[in-house]
Amino acid sequence: MNCLRKEFEVFLGCPRSMRVLIVSNMIYALVLPVIDVFVAAYVMRNSHAVARVVTYQLAVYAATPVAFYLNGILLGRVAAKHLYAAGMLLSGVAMMLLMRSGVLTPMGIATSGLAMGLATGLFWANRGFLALATTNDDNRNYYYGVELFFATLAAVVVPALIGWFISGSTLYGWLGGTANRAYRIIAMAVLGLSVLSAVLLERGSFRNPGRTHFVFFRFHALWRRMLELAVLKGLAQGYILTAPAMLILLLVGQEGTLGATQAVGGVFSACLLYAVGRITVPYHRRIVFAAGLVLFLVGAVSNTLFFNAVGVLIFIGCLALAKPLLDLAYNPIEFQIVDVVSRMEGRNEYAYLFNHEIALFTGRCLGCVLFLAIAHWWSGVAALKYALPVVALLQLFSIRVAGEISRELKVVRSTSLPGFGGPATEF
Repeated sequence: MNCLRKEFEVFLGCPRSMRVLIVSNMIYALVLPVIDVFVAAYVMRNSHAVARVVTYQLAVYAATPVAFYLNGILLGRVAAKHLYAAGMLLSGVAMMLLMRSGVLTPMGIATSGLAMGLATGLFWANRGFLALATTNDDNRNYYYGVELFFATLAAVVVPALIGWFISGSTLYGWLGGTANRAYRIIAMAVLGLSVLSAVLLERGSFRNPGRTHFVFFRFHALWRRMLELAVLKGLAQGYILTAPAMLILLLVGQEGTLGATQAVGGVFSACLLYAVGRITVPYHRRIVFAAGLVLFLVGAVSNTLFFNAVGVLIFIGCLALAKPLLDLAYNPIEFQIVDVVSRMEGRNEYAYLFNHEIALFTGRCLGCVLFLAIAHWWSGVAALKYALPVVALLQLFSIRVAGEISRELKVVRSTSLPGFGGPATEF
């Protein structure tokens, strides 16, 4: 109890706006596993085609940069917290629209994906900006450690409960024995949680970026290195979100198994992530980042070698820890570079968040096109088997790029920004 009290005192010592953002994100963490995992499972169940799942995800990614651009225009007129809340609510509405039909046509999949992409684009654009505005380089490891601790716990509990609920609807005849009705109930719960999270967010006070131009094409060399890292990250994002659902429904079982499997290693991961965020400093970010990349590679190769239920379990167990480790290191690195480069170039911070999203979109498109090409010329099963290790191997180049960013950052600080930060803030 003394340890818990001490950790709570550390939380209370954070700025109020940061605490409000963390609590709001804790509630919305219950929604993210549904959007990330079970939307893909819904498309897979009703279309029976892995290519359509990836097509849906590609439509989401296509709309996301558009939402970032519209958000940049609106930020000069509307508070960031209002736009963030709108993104939460619209994602719940988009999920309900997707699940109105039990049979998904290609046009329906594309339309639903575009609607979800606009909603999630608003959500992530303002989530990133509010995190950047309410934290500094010294407390960002702690911020993401707490946020990912609750997100990982939610990724354990929520999929297990939802998988049990969906499987029960077919096994025990709940809701008329129709799984799609269970999905619609879940969509209503998502909308309710989104409303609660949005209401809590409105209690915080957050600054807005100035009403200035945010679309640029020329950047400092340090930021161009960051864009290389973003493209490599984007390569794997579609696979991280859709592969677990497709592999489990193909090789293991139904949604009940999907929920239980998503919980593998989850509690251990959550506790480890909180400890990593609590005790690490910026200097350790490259180590954490490399560990996440290696874990993702181990899981992807295991899935390809076995390509059965055991391989899927190993892959999802590795992914349960790799994904939050990557986020824990990557996001503070990105914000650290934004802090430095925006000061050097005298630009709005949102200009870099928007530009970063374009780089992510480029990587996502390349990853999805790779999957769809293998599925078209070979088969969907072959795409699931071989695309993952290829992407995981390509992502290992991120370790080298992160090292180059760290070296260039030291040079920039010593020559262009003397006195900005110190040795403890390097990664």
